[in-house]
Amino acid sequence: MIDRFRVPESEATIVTRQALHATVSGMFETLTVPESDAHQAADVLVAADLRGVDSHGVSNQLRSYLLGLINGEINPTPTWEIERESPSGLTINCDRGLGVIIAPKAMQMTIQKAEHTGVAMATLKNGRHLGMAGYHAMRALEHDMIGVCMSSTGSPLVLPTFGREARLGTNPIAIAVPTYQEPPFVLDMATSTIAANKIGLARRLGTLLAPGWIAGEDGTPLDHSVPAPPPLPGSSGSGYPPRLLPLGSTPEGGSYKGYGLACMVEILCGILSGDGFSMQSKPGVYRHMVAAYNVSAFTQIDQFKSMMDAFLHILKSTPVAANQAKVLVAGEVEAETERYRLLHGIPLHHEVVDWIRKTCKYLGSPFDL
Repeated sequence: MIDRFRVPESEATIVTRQALHATVSGMFETLTVPESDAHQAADVLVAADLRGVDSHGVSNQLRSYLLGLINGEINPTPTWEIERESPSGLTINCDRGLGVIIAPKAMQMTIQKAEHTGVAMATLKNGRHLGMAGYHAMRALEHDMIGVCMSSTGSPLVLPTFGREARLGTNPIAIAVPTYQEPPFVLDMATSTIAANKIGLARRLGTLLAPGWIAGEDGTPLDHSVPAPPPLPGSSGSGYPPRLLPLGSTPEGGSYKGYGLACMVEILCGILSGDGFSMQSKPGVYRHMVAAYNVSAFTQIDQFKSMMDAFLHILKSTPVAANQAKVLVAGEVEAETERYRLLHGIPLHHEVVDWIRKTCKYLGSPFDL
């Protein structure tokens, strides 16, 4: 999380992982989500907050999940089913169920298949938001596998290169790779210049959006800082008018690469599952993909993990550019943040804590923060 999105100490309430998990899972349960599923959903959200991915944690995502459960857009007790299966593949119909609940189940099935086939993959159709994509990719690590997760997000928010109307979601890609001594390599990125949820963080904190993050009404990338736009009418507070730019911002900066990656996610999550793509569905419908690569099917696990350590060490020992502290690798900052927050607590903005308190009272759910 870059500095402009961090909650200032003066505006933060520090809560423990255990208290936040209990409060969030209780809120899900009051909306008829089964206890085990409620705990799973809370685990995904709290894991994001622990790793400093506040845009996908309790602060932003919980509101939209609860709103979807209340208005019927999200099914609290989905009858999800495997529609198609092969030794190394699955297609799952989520029956409007939350991705934070069903994607971990799909990843577990994929891991089990990869133990026999070396590589396995599942596509998930007719789903809802899956939270931090890295969470699902990281579930492969304890099995000495490489995990991958992608999500074709539910509403067009991102302009194609040279376009003035949104055609794509922010379409994140995550990959998690096991190591020995080094923290696991965990790349978790949107294919847009900025994740849409960070618009909500900027709005809450009163910070400006950087040049090159969004476009003007005519589709021209804005080359100056601007305030976060107001939420869309009827949204949970994080809704954003669809003018995000693909990764790279401008053609000169390589926006066609972010555009192409977003298309790849649409293909692997939506079209491959038979569920279509963002422009074909109503807002809020998501498609996902998870995959597992069994390292032992390709090389010796010990050799692979030692080589990963050496690779990451070489990257981090790169001579530092002027005015920079150190060279980082994907997942390093998140691992450091997780260690710190497990010891010292998770900072939540006062507005978020107040909203949770009021919502717990409304739902009749325990407030344990």
